[in-house]
Amino acid sequence: MPYYIKQGKIPRKRHVTFYRDDGELFREELFSTHGFSNIYSNRYHYNMPTKVFGVEALNISHGEEWSENLIQNYKINTCQNEKKGNFFESRCRFLFNDDVSLYTALVTEDTHQFYRNAYADEVIFVHEGCGTFKSDYGDIEISKWDYIVIPKGTTYQLKFDGNEAARLFVIESPSMITIPAQFRTETGQLLESAPYCERDIRTPELQEPVVKKGEFELIVKYGDNYQKSMLEWHPFDLAGWDGACYPWAININDYAPKVGQIHLPPSEHLIFSANNFVVCNFVPRLYDFHSEAIPAPYYHTNIDSEEVLYYIDGQFMSRTDIQPGSLTLHKKGVPHGPQPGKTEESVGQDETHEYALMVDTFNPLKLTEHFKNCMTSDYNQSWLENDVSGDK
Repeated sequence: MPYYIKQGKIPRKRHVTFYRDDGELFREELFSTHGFSNIYSNRYHYNMPTKVFGVEALNISHGEEWSENLIQNYKINTCQNEKKGNFFESRCRFLFNDDVSLYTALVTEDTHQFYRNAYADEVIFVHEGCGTFKSDYGDIEISKWDYIVIPKGTTYQLKFDGNEAARLFVIESPSMITIPAQFRTETGQLLESAPYCERDIRTPELQEPVVKKGEFELIVKYGDNYQKSMLEWHPFDLAGWDGACYPWAININDYAPKVGQIHLPPSEHLIFSANNFVVCNFVPRLYDFHSEAIPAPYYHTNIDSEEVLYYIDGQFMSRTDIQPGSLTLHKKGVPHGPQPGKTEESVGQDETHEYALMVDTFNPLKLTEHFKNCMTSDYNQSWLENDVSGDK
């Protein structure tokens, strides 16, 4: 995050003595990015965060590559390929490259374990469910259609309310996920013209420190590998912290979309950016107001990017037979656009009530066996006028 906050008890200066009530020193930890060259936070622990009994390898797989796929347009229903479990074990990877991995998860179980993605930032979109995101920075109450942005190295838990399963869409990035530069001033404040502002962002509320000795299981993901570390002290033991690197949340309904006289490209609907990919929102908005405007998107060939659309709710302007949890992949170098009748149907319409998120990558994506197993086999023929697939 580009702005500074502080919570709890911290000393007046960094890197100076800071004593607990019992006369022992608090343990300062610098949580920094890009070495010492980008945003960071200073955290003050009751105990050394380095105390580990032991480490062992774990075998957790999220989906093997499907290498025999073709360059064409694809549609899948992610709900047809679900792996139940806790918030990290239940993740099914559908698409990936060196810059980003895309998962869904159906969370059916709670866990006492803590989780840390050591090598990648995460964005978790809560498609269904509500509860609490818990980390050493504090708690964030989460609800349906929240985005949670989690810096790499953050130790956290996701606790969901009730007996209903929670459904997640997860974006994993080795590079920092941040607010697009064009939305920010030179000093980091969100511009007046940005589609959201600091008031829409929810940051952690520091809880009472848990100063507890025992054996606490921390599951660490690093690349495609996992390990279990046994910690001597509960990891949520901060007396205070300050800085500009921390998890945060924003709800898709707090995004204010732009409207133009004629159709605006998806790049006008950005919400996050990272190295070699961006994330966009499609939310309810007024349609284009030129007297001859065509609200549906024009046909497009992705020369330098691949387009992934995850459908959340509503009727999508350019597609038929779309349910919540559907996902389309429009490959680099292949034309795509409205299916038959959708362009004509959009003319004269005043508004749309769709919800979707889009990930545009600038390098080709690899597909997994999970993707293959829930694919609509004839989607690529759905633009034929006398379509025999029933998916027009």
